[in-house]
Amino acid sequence: MNAATGLLKRTPLFEAHRRLGARMVAFGGWEMPVQYAGILDEHRAVREHAGLFDVSHMGEIELRGSGALEAIQCLTPNDASRLSVGEVQYSALTTPDGTFVDDITVYKFADDRYWLTVNAANTEKDFAWIREHLVSNAEVKDISDDMALLALQGPRAQEILEKLTSVDLRTLRYFRFVEGQVIGIDCCISRTGYTGEDGFEIYIPPQHTVTLWNALLEAGTPVGLQPCGLGARDTLRLEAKMALYGQDIDDRHTVLEADLGWIVKLEKGEFIGREALVRQKANGISRKLVGFEMCGRGIARPHYAIVSGSQSIGEVTSGGPSPSLGKNIGLGYVATQYAAIGTEFDIVIRGQSVAARVVRTPFYKRAH
Repeated sequence: MNAATGLLKRTPLFEAHRRLGARMVAFGGWEMPVQYAGILDEHRAVREHAGLFDVSHMGEIELRGSGALEAIQCLTPNDASRLSVGEVQYSALTTPDGTFVDDITVYKFADDRYWLTVNAANTEKDFAWIREHLVSNAEVKDISDDMALLALQGPRAQEILEKLTSVDLRTLRYFRFVEGQVIGIDCCISRTGYTGEDGFEIYIPPQHTVTLWNALLEAGTPVGLQPCGLGARDTLRLEAKMALYGQDIDDRHTVLEADLGWIVKLEKGEFIGREALVRQKANGISRKLVGFEMCGRGIARPHYAIVSGSQSIGEVTSGGPSPSLGKNIGLGYVATQYAAIGTEFDIVIRGQSVAARVVRTPFYKRAH
């Protein structure tokens, strides 16, 4: 939201969304499409063919200079020194308590140049946090206004994008990126996404967004490509157990509790929150984010209580129907003694206890 005017921000594709009949909603300070043809149709398009998302609301922060890596190493728990040029890393900005300022992706363009892609609602907060905690000779710049972002996701994403670029996408591996051109537009193409499917995220100058959006739809529609909104993005990411900031991860739960210990590299040296995470790892966590499926009829929603008998043992963070699996699924924090696969407990839905059980995640995994 624009702090000066109190108005929701709009991406360069706002009018294109309206022409396509999208239903617009407020999200993270932006006016964004929640659905076009319908969430179920869009979800299936991504799983079976391809979907095109406008994610230009996401923020981008650049760090440059000889101290750029040192700054990232201090700010994040993952080890950015392991990155080669052209690689992407999932990570976080952590508080001194080992909780989340935000979850982010780190792009290495050069030894002295990195990008952080951050959540839309957190861009200003993240930028201020980074500037406040800089420990090195690095220049930090919010480049979000200079960038738009499209996500092309699904099993036919490569086939569609290959029609529009000379970049060899066959050699671009998962969590890698390359700078090149799509329909003659300079851009950054990364093989990343938030859906659990293969696909690409394309960073482009804002003035070219409508042109590229239309070109992708024209190239992809004959093979089943559909424009997709936030509704399908949420059902897709839940099936893939991809955390949503503000629901599944926040400044109240640590990285270890969020079942993201794999992004914590304690051996790399000091970083914000390391001491708290070392202590928590030694003592053991008392709660953990788990995936569950409903055994009885009912849909788990955020903030619903999780109980065992009359005892409260946790809280739902995300939940809903899984279109791919035909089940109702969810995520929630539970006391660790209830976190093992197969453990049963109840979700309190409108005053009624409905059975659920812990299952392996991700709920959905694409065939390679």
